[in-house]
Amino acid sequence: MSKNNKTVTLVTLAFMIALEIILTRFLSVDVAGIARIGFGFIPVAMVAIMYGPWFAGGAYALGDILGMLIFPKGAYFPGFTLTACLTGIIFGLILYKKEITWKRSLLAAVIVVVTMNLFLDTYWLHILMGQGFLAMLPLRVVKCCFEIPVQAILIPLVWNKVFKRIPMARNAAAGNAKVA
Repeated sequence: MSKNNKTVTLVTLAFMIALEIILTRFLSVDVAGIARIGFGFIPVAMVAIMYGPWFAGGAYALGDILGMLIFPKGAYFPGFTLTACLTGIIFGLILYKKEITWKRSLLAAVIVVVTMNLFLDTYWLHILMGQGFLAMLPLRVVKCCFEIPVQAILIPLVWNKVFKRIPMARNAAAGNAKVA
């Protein structure tokens, strides 16, 4: 990778991390302190499509840490950073170097929302808040029922209608981060 390509990659990742922080911290809704509905998944999915699972996992983890440092909402808990990292990795494993279709997006959304958001995040909240795991599940299941279709629709929509039209993003997704 040339120096120019590394710079483009670094700037793109920094922009996507900043966008993730904005979408997660400012354009999301907290529900009863145990559920957050937001759009922070969009930049992470775009990084996963363009750069793969490891960059997406690292970017989401870094976004979580920076978001917590800059705009704290309670104490930092590394479990949520682990969830963020695993979410980026899952998106990357399913979406990287693949055609971004509704079915593939639905698969990614179901796996991420059910395993990461419903079970793992609920477990972290159980540890943090001392509430019963099963007591928190009903509200979190409702949240996940909304989240799956939103993710399944927005990921291919944003990629195919916005990012795919940007030459740098299209080239990065093709494995060639050249500036067109």
